[in-house]
This record gives sequence, structure tokens and C-alpha cells, in this order.
Amino acid sequence: MDIVSLQKIYGQYYPFWNHLSEQEKNIFCSCSLQKTFNKGEIINRSEQCSGFILILSGQMRIYILSEEGRDVTLFRLSTGNICVFTARCVLDSISYDVLIEAEDTLEVLILPPKKFYEISAENIYVKCFGYQLAAQRFSEAMWTLQQVLFMRADRRLARLLYGEMEKLQTDEIKLTHEQIAKYMGSAREVVSRLLKYFVDDNIVELARGTVKIVDKEKLILMTK
Repeated sequence: MDIVSLQKIYGQYYPFWNHLSEQEKNIFCSCSLQKTFNKGEIINRSEQCSGFILILSGQMRIYILSEEGRDVTLFRLSTGNICVFTARCVLDSISYDVLIEAEDTLEVLILPPKKFYEISAENIYVKCFGYQLAAQRFSEAMWTLQQVLFMRADRRLARLLYGEMEKLQTDEIKLTHEQIAKYMGSAREVVSRLLKYFVDDNIVELARGTVKIVDKEKLILMTK
């Protein structure tokens, strides 16, 4: 990717970009790495710090895994979002243990940690961006854990389905029962039972790998 394209992308998604000197902009652009991950690939399998990852296309899932093998999806990020969980070496005093998975073919642009750290040490806008983004993502993660721990499963399912419908602008949601269970932090059997209840209540219809919303108003009521 050429310098002009990189500057345009960074200017669109990184709020500190206009507060950089031309030299700092050139440093970021010259060190940036464009990379592709395949569906199902774990992005942060090693302990190596990748830096800040900007998603150019595709979607990633950030989740935690228990010793028993149960995983809980903290949140998902798609095109235009920035992942801070791959920049742990840049954000000192922050410790966490999460896994990041490519949910489909993922095209990303990586800001290298060393250069980011060097510039953030001199530029307060860059430094604040890193910590503000980290605070936002941790807040999202805590909200998810609160839902898993304290919210009824049927309400969580309704919120998930409604969120997918709004995000994708379609009433046909292409998710399997197992995928929904991962996103909810629940068991597949629980999801299947709840979806049957939603079918019996004429809220959704089920097909192979698809959940179709047939009564949006009822679904909204279930989220409250």
C-alpha cells in the first residue's frame, strides 16, 4: 500500500493523526504492515506484541477461555475498528489474557509497537489515544461479563439477535447454534432450547445455519 493511501486510512481512523508532525506520519507509514489472516486463525497465539491492529475488512472475535475449554466472547470487531489487545507491550501496567480469532478472511493494517511507543512518549495525543481505546475496550469486556453473570439467558439471546439484525440490516441472521452459544458465553443445548421457545412464541423461524426474525416488536420486548 502506498504512502498516500496509508495516510488517508490513518487520517480516517486514528483521531491523533492531525496532531502528528510530518516526520511522525512518515515514520508510522513506513513501518506499517499490511497482513491477512485466514478464517479461524488465532491472531495472538504467541506472546509477541503485534501493536495496534486496524481492521481493513473482515471480523475478529476477542474471547477468554476457561481451563475446562469453555469460551466467552467479550466482543467482536469489524471493518474500521482498532484492536488494542494486541498492543499489550505498549500499554504498560495493563495485564490480561485473551484470545483473538479471525472469524473470516481478515485484512488488517498493523502499527508497530516500538514506533508507537517512541512517538507516544513525546506526543500526548498519541499516548491518550492508546489509553482511551484500552479503557473503552475493557469497559465493553466488563459489560459482557456482567451480562453473562447476571442477565437471564433469554434476554441475552434476544439482545444478540437484535444487535446482529441492526448491524447487518437484515432479518435473516447467518449464525449456527454453536456460534450463538460462543457469543453468549452459554452452552449449545441452552441456545437450542431458547431458540425453540422463540419459535413457539413466533419471534423467529429457524433454517439450517440461519435465524430469521419474524416479529421484531416481540424481540425488542425480550431485550428489556
